[in-house]
Amino acid sequence: MEKKIGLYICKGCGIADAVDVDKLVKNVKKMPVCKTHDVLCSAEGLQMIKGDMTSEGVNTMVIAACSPRVKFAEFDFPGSLVERANIREFVAWTLEAKSAQAQSAAEDYINMGIVKAQKADVPQPNVLADLNSTILVIGGGIAGMNAALAGANAGQKVVLVEKDAQLGGFVNKLYKKIPTASVFQEPLIVDTEIEKTVKDVEGNGNIKVYKSTTVAKTDGQPGLYDVTLSNGEQLKIGAIVMATGWKPYDATKLGHLGYGLSKNVVTNIELEEIAKKNNGKIVRPSDGKEATKVAFVQCAGQRDPNHLPYCSGMCCASSLKQAKYVRANKDAVAMVFYKDIRTPGRTELYYKEAQNDPGVMLSKADVTGVSDAGNGNLYVEMENTLFGTKTGEKVKVEADLVVLATGMVPTTRGPQEYLDGLTKAAGGGDDSKKAYLEQTPKPDYILNLGYRQGPEIPSLEGAAGFADSNFICFQYETRRTGIYAAGSVHQPMNMAEAIEDGQGAAFKAIQAMDHVARGVAVHPRAWDMTYPDPLLIKCTACKRCTEECPFGAIDEDEKGIPKYNINRCRRCGTCMGACPERIVSFKDYSVDIVGSMLKAIDVPDDEDETRVVCLVCENDSYPALDTAAINRKQLHPGVRFVSMRCLGGMNLVWVADALSKGIDGMLLLGCKYGENYQCHFVKGSELANTRFSKVSETLNRLQLESERVGLMQIAINEYDKLPEMINDFVEKVKEFGPNPFKSM
Repeated sequence: MEKKIGLYICKGCGIADAVDVDKLVKNVKKMPVCKTHDVLCSAEGLQMIKGDMTSEGVNTMVIAACSPRVKFAEFDFPGSLVERANIREFVAWTLEAKSAQAQSAAEDYINMGIVKAQKADVPQPNVLADLNSTILVIGGGIAGMNAALAGANAGQKVVLVEKDAQLGGFVNKLYKKIPTASVFQEPLIVDTEIEKTVKDVEGNGNIKVYKSTTVAKTDGQPGLYDVTLSNGEQLKIGAIVMATGWKPYDATKLGHLGYGLSKNVVTNIELEEIAKKNNGKIVRPSDGKEATKVAFVQCAGQRDPNHLPYCSGMCCASSLKQAKYVRANKDAVAMVFYKDIRTPGRTELYYKEAQNDPGVMLSKADVTGVSDAGNGNLYVEMENTLFGTKTGEKVKVEADLVVLATGMVPTTRGPQEYLDGLTKAAGGGDDSKKAYLEQTPKPDYILNLGYRQGPEIPSLEGAAGFADSNFICFQYETRRTGIYAAGSVHQPMNMAEAIEDGQGAAFKAIQAMDHVARGVAVHPRAWDMTYPDPLLIKCTACKRCTEECPFGAIDEDEKGIPKYNINRCRRCGTCMGACPERIVSFKDYSVDIVGSMLKAIDVPDDEDETRVVCLVCENDSYPALDTAAINRKQLHPGVRFVSMRCLGGMNLVWVADALSKGIDGMLLLGCKYGENYQCHFVKGSELANTRFSKVSETLNRLQLESERVGLMQIAINEYDKLPEMINDFVEKVKEFGPNPFKSM
């Protein structure tokens, strides 16, 4: 569209007290319409803008006011392009009022906003044709069935695929469950009622059930999935809920705990089967005699770096429930030996009920082994117990049945370990890869994705195979857009949690289909209508974009040219930063737009006045800066902040653009990465760090010190430390002296 730009400067929230607004109007780039207002977000201020849209034909607005993270609804003018220049948080609240530095900073932010408005285009939604809204639920356990019911009851068509001959999953193996009442009273164990849930699913007209069936192939993208089932049937699908559940940890790896030594050492799941088969009576597998001294060994192969490093969440409560099975015989004793009892929330009350039972003995203990005591009985050997007479004393207790609380292993773990091994073997050459394929049994894949980046969902670092993409911000998400994890394939959980998780995943699937139907991103930029629009005629088929996309959104054709699946894309811009030819752009975000904004920053001739540009992650660092401003933390006046969707979009040409112009230094502010914190786009900061390692080559070419460019990882709650970190970096840059390009 032909643009007519209007610049609107707010005087409120202390802006007029910090800068000379009239001087701003004179010094910034001249616009066809330029107005100020005491409170721009007020009804009168907004009406002024709308009046100019009608009378002056303004269709592009630069709003110089508060952070773009606030007042979004007020400054939303559909069909128009709106750019925000943050002169409240970045100037009025953080720089010395009425100073020359504050005035200069405000001018720079407004000029950058104008340049962006001039370069950008109004986004238009890209809605693909023939979208489908059917939800595919893979897995007919408690989570999968509740996902199917939630979707169906919301009016969606649902296809439920279960690999076994009947629905119900692991709940079919259970004898009883813990009641869901808020106050635990007798009975303290109740029927699972799984038959009712199965009946509800099979009787729902919106749900089509396939049993003894798996997914053979999944192609396409949200709204346009082509799914082939193992029976040969082909389906059109809109979104997918993966609820394929878990399997018990392999107890044969726990020989030191007696598994395999005696038939009377069983797992917690095997005890459920014993109880169900014998109508609640607990008998020994070796001779069928009723067990009257049952020892429960908690965390059997869990919270152990040699086995499962995590807690499975439900085992403590399950063992307390199974102790109730034992105590159905009032002469029997249940002994629970634990590292820690973990019964969060209301389940803590269930734990207290068990404490009140004189036939349930609970003791903290480090179980070191299980040995034969004769006559089918066993010794449970332990130390650091509550009933030892001195610290570290070794104790052994005799039992006629030992139950190992083995943990939950997600069904995604096997495929992920296989794929990780294949990648590692490929790094050793064709011979290593061939040997791996010959020697390693191929697991049953769940999704069988026809994606360039592999047939399954990659798990997070340290996630032990659980299908989780972002445990901090985006529950249910996986790294494959439109595919949501639910139940214990997502994270360890009990039945009540799995029911809720299945329902939540179904609603996320519905939300995803709604977003693709409107042509906006699914998450986290859920308002974003832009999408990558590569100039493929200049593509060299280097494969950088397809390899670095965190979400597998890009495939390749037979010539190696990237094929963008728009509905998979989350609009992070990683492909833009990855492309060495700089041919990937969005309507309002491109290498050229950001580079032009950097060039719009005024570089003073005064060699004593330092200029540093900060490229800022919009998800952690920018909110941290806003919070610092709210708390009136002072920032160095020579710093200019430029918002990035994600540091994964960082392009090295910006370093050259900025420093060759005379900018003294550049700082990249991204979120933390690794096991304990997460980038909104999974690995943006990590990719920026990889690209950052090549900065010295660029700076050497400019004959500048590589330390003039830095990268910092910031958590959103570190706003109090951030100003000092930035100021320290500026002082470090000043030690090198002014950029020699400044005077050119």
